Amino acid sequence: MINRVLIRLKVMQIVYAYYQNGNKNLDTAEKELFFSLSKAYDMYNYLLLLMVEITRQAERKQNAARQKLLPTSEELYPNRKFVENRFIAQLEVNKQLNDFVVNQKKTWANEEEFIKALCEKIQASDIYNEYMAAETSSYEEDRELWRKIYKKIIFNNPELDQVLEDQSLYWNDDKEIVDTFVLKTIKRFDEKNGAGQELLPEFKDEEDKDFARRLFRRTILNADYYRHLISENTRNWELDRVAFMDVIIMQIALAEILSFPNIPISVSLNEYVEIAKLYSTPKSGSFINGTLDGIVKVLRKENKLTKE
Repeated sequence: MINRVLIRLKVMQIVYAYYQNGNKNLDTAEKELFFSLSKAYDMYNYLLLLMVEITRQAERKQNAARQKLLPTSEELYPNRKFVENRFIAQLEVNKQLNDFVVNQKKTWANEEEFIKALCEKIQASDIYNEYMAAETSSYEEDRELWRKIYKKIIFNNPELDQVLEDQSLYWNDDKEIVDTFVLKTIKRFDEKNGAGQELLPEFKDEEDKDFARRLFRRTILNADYYRHLISENTRNWELDRVAFMDVIIMQIALAEILSFPNIPISVSLNEYVEIAKLYSTPKSGSFINGTLDGIVKVLRKENKLTKE
């Protein structure tokens, strides 16, 4: 699940913290990097659980209405299409997701008011009402309902963002990326796989895990060389006048450009320019793009960089 976009962001955060904390032990910082990445995977599982908890809340609401002193006919015999959604029923018994609950002891039990409010918002939506009114019923329609709910109501939800931020500082910047993997998981679910449906793995393969480790270590261990290159190509600026975050981002970009021959330079440049736009100053994107482009030209001229 953890892709290279997320790895680059996490490396940037840990490298920044490494320098801010006075160059702490490199091995300790590397452990912090992988712990931070594992927390992103925890969020992925936690957001899958959210869909189950919303459905449970809808059922609790129906049960409470049925227990009223004078329930209406609709309350006594409610439409149970939503609470008996087959995709959610499959997700609720998923072996990997239940292992996560047992191992991490992570539930939505302490967020009752938020769950109630989110459930009400979903039930007031056109997506929900169209689903409930439809005469047809299939597993595919049940799964599609949740893809739509997630994309339209959960994906960009400030209240949810606040709940997640309150629970873990590691989750501040991860949700937008993790959301894309939740949506991908919904689309991958197949009824015939039952409780054994595979969720996305934490890392696609060992190569991505090695990418994280090498990128972080090369950034720190070759810092003097990378900063020399930056300084030589920003001669109109003293290095200490360049935004510290810009230096960090360029340092990581150079580690990637010089250490991973299979990654095209254009890919690396684009990725770090986008990071700069999000995490540094308004002008950082163009500044970093120009500086790195200049460094790449010099390295090619000196035959120190041969990849495309």
